[in-house]
Amino acid sequence: MSDAVPPPERVPAELADHPDRLRWNARYGDAPGLSPVHPLAERALSSGLPDGGVLDLASGPSGSALLAAAAGRSVTAVDVSEIALGRLRDEAGRRGLAARITLVQDDLAAWRPHPAGYALVLCTGFWDRAVFGRAAGAVLPGGLLAWEAFTEEARRHRPGLPAEWCLGPSEPASLLPDGFTVLEQADDPATGKRGVLARRCVTPGRSAP
Repeated sequence: MSDAVPPPERVPAELADHPDRLRWNARYGDAPGLSPVHPLAERALSSGLPDGGVLDLASGPSGSALLAAAAGRSVTAVDVSEIALGRLRDEAGRRGLAARITLVQDDLAAWRPHPAGYALVLCTGFWDRAVFGRAAGAVLPGGLLAWEAFTEEARRHRPGLPAEWCLGPSEPASLLPDGFTVLEQADDPATGKRGVLARRCVTPGRSAP
């Protein structure tokens, strides 16, 4: 496993006072354990993928990343919180999956995906239109983009939720570049979130089956 997660005293200087890092470190510090495997990740991993790795954005201590690694995929997990990534690192070690998971501590607004691309790009707890665009561009031909985020409707029940963290009425499917076919997009009233699963076509200019 990549030694990309520093101890607190070696956190990158640009992240030391980053509000997202501080907020998520506090949250994960109060909630030990892993995030459960996300149903969207389960469906994506069982939907037929080309050869290639998995990118898990805003991963947290991701059970989905562990599931992908257990299926034989190389996984890159990116998160701003070293506590979350450290927890994922430790569990991957316990399961014998350390060699398959690369951990990256960074701000998604600044981080850029590897240009070689990924068979699956997954994000189930974050929304930013620019990051979504880069994520879509990182999907390999025949690969999948799986994304879930809060909708504007969620703000009725969570008034403190910033509007910029929420999907617009037709998003994220409406923001997909040409060459993607939406396999599913659905709202979950229980969570106030909307998920989308989309496949990138194999041949430019043609829709994926």
